[in-house]
Amino acid sequence: MVSVKDSSPKSKSEKKGAVVLLSGGLDSTTCLYVAAKEFGYPKNKKLPLLALSFDYSQKHKIELIKSKKIAKTLGIKHVIQKLDPGFFLGSSLTEKKIKVRKNAKSLFSGDETEIPNTYVPGRNILFLSFALSLAEGHGYDSIYIGVNALDYSGYPDCRPEFIEAFQKMANLGTKKGVSGDGDSIQIKTPLLHLGKKEIIELGIQVNAPLHLTHSCYDPIKGKPCGKCDSCILRAKGFLEAGILDPTISLR
Repeated sequence: MVSVKDSSPKSKSEKKGAVVLLSGGLDSTTCLYVAAKEFGYPKNKKLPLLALSFDYSQKHKIELIKSKKIAKTLGIKHVIQKLDPGFFLGSSLTEKKIKVRKNAKSLFSGDETEIPNTYVPGRNILFLSFALSLAEGHGYDSIYIGVNALDYSGYPDCRPEFIEAFQKMANLGTKKGVSGDGDSIQIKTPLLHLGKKEIIELGIQVNAPLHLTHSCYDPIKGKPCGKCDSCILRAKGFLEAGILDPTISLR
């Protein structure tokens, strides 16, 4: 079982606030609640957190509805940034002519050798850049992102090397990073080295509303397709954890 320490702020010099990237999925919701716990939730009712989501005309746009509901459970500010669909071409998540891959055997064999067509070009680079600007503007000292290197090792922007590189860029490219007035804005990745089973267990531990989350890349009338990578990994994670997916009864 993954443990999370309650490190609620005790002085102005400690955690000042964070921007949390929230897609409305299982991983980002767990990440949000890990951040909330580290900032003193549920004792601290005024969490210095800002949830950031993106509308990029994704096929699974229902995740934005979910992210709104999830942010409301904590009573925090939620920003949904609209992006032009032309930013993200060549992905099955954004182009109708490209079909989302289904029933990928590599998810079970662990021999993923190619970047899946669900990869969205430069998505996390752009998302983190927006988050960095928001964090510095609000005077926050951290950004939380629910990237996971184990389940999505085929995504180049979910690797530890990418996070390390972006952290270095944040250190060099912001006033906070170069002024010497304090530490630079830190990129927090609490799920980076966890499998889906461990993420689910952690989500339950921090009381994340997993019943509100959506994980399907190619929903049919708002319902999970059950065959895409995200659906399979979610089902596999709950099965391995020995826990019933709370969204099943809602389908």
